[in-house]
Amino acid sequence: MSTVETYIETELERVERWRTEELIRGGFDVESAVLLAAEPAVDLHAAIELIERGCPPDLAARILL
Repeated sequence: MSTVETYIETELERVERWRTEELIRGGFDVESAVLLAAEPAVDLHAAIELIERGCPPDLAARILL
């Protein structure tokens, strides 16, 4: 019989995954979204609002990081 390993995601990992998904949905590329999501000081709504107001995603990421 084979052993199945179960990975249990921590709350922090769940939050960072959700933030990453929201940032991607908001217009950031995956790499920037992962970096921004991992930084608690980055306001998710402010990040997305920058893009909604016409700021290019790469510039928005540089501003926020």
